[in-house]
Amino acid sequence: MIAGILDFFDVLIATIRDVLPIAAILFGFQLFVLRRRIPNLQQLLIGFAFVIVGLAFFLQGLEQALFPLGKMMAEQLTAPAFLGIDSASHAYTPDWHHYVWVYLFAAAIGFSTTIAEPSLIAVAIMANQVSGGAVGIRGLRVAVAIGVSVGIALGTYRIVSGTPLEYYIIAGYVVVMMQTMVTPKTIVALAYDSGGVTTSTVTVPLVTALGLGLASNIPGRNPLLDGFGLIAFASLCPIISVMAYAQLSEWQANRIKKQRLRSQEK
Repeated sequence: MIAGILDFFDVLIATIRDVLPIAAILFGFQLFVLRRRIPNLQQLLIGFAFVIVGLAFFLQGLEQALFPLGKMMAEQLTAPAFLGIDSASHAYTPDWHHYVWVYLFAAAIGFSTTIAEPSLIAVAIMANQVSGGAVGIRGLRVAVAIGVSVGIALGTYRIVSGTPLEYYIIAGYVVVMMQTMVTPKTIVALAYDSGGVTTSTVTVPLVTALGLGLASNIPGRNPLLDGFGLIAFASLCPIISVMAYAQLSEWQANRIKKQRLRSQEK
C-alpha cells in the first residue's frame, strides 16, 4: 500500500513536470504577447490541478492495470494448451488459423476502446455541430470504431504471419488515395482527422500491450520488430471506414432521391 502511494507521488511529480511547459506557454502568451489579464484565473488553476491529478491517476492505472491486462490476455490466447497444440512432444510451429480467437479479441478491443475514446467523442460532437446535424455523432463513432476493429485484427494477423508491415501500410494508403478522389469533399478532412484521434488515451495502452504480448509469445517473433505497428493500423483503417461510410450515405441518399423522382413521375 505504501509502495503504491509512493509510486503515485513519483508519477504525480513527473506529470507536473510534463504539464508545466504547456501551462507556461498558454499563460505566457496571454500575459506577455496578448497583454491581457487571464479571466477566471482561479477556475483555470483548479482545472489545471484536476488535469494533473487525473493524468497521474491515469498513468498509474496504465502501469498497474491496462498494460498487465493486455499482456496477460495475449499470453493466455497464445498458450499452446489454449490453441490445442501439444508443445511437449515436438517443436510446434502454429499457423495463422490457430489464432482465430486472437483476431476476434483484437477486433473487440479495437471497437470497444474506440467507442469509449474521449477525443473521438469530442470530434464527433464538433463535427455534428459544424455540419448542422448532417454528420451524426453515433454514426461517425461507429464508423471509426469499425475501422479500428478491422485494423487491429489485421495488425494481429500481420504479427502472427510475420509479413512485412510496409506492405499493409502502402496498400492501405493506396486505397485511401483512391477513396479520396471519389468521396464527398466535405468528409475527406474529417476522415483524415478521425484516423488520428483514435490513437489516444484509451486505445493506445491496450493495443500496444496486446501487440507486445502477442509478439513475445509467438515462436519466431521479435517484440521490438513485430510487436509495434498496431497503432499504424488503428490510424489508417478508420480513414477508409469513415470515407466508406460517407460514400454509402451518399449512395443511399441518391437512391432515395431517384425513387422519389420516379414516384412523382408516375
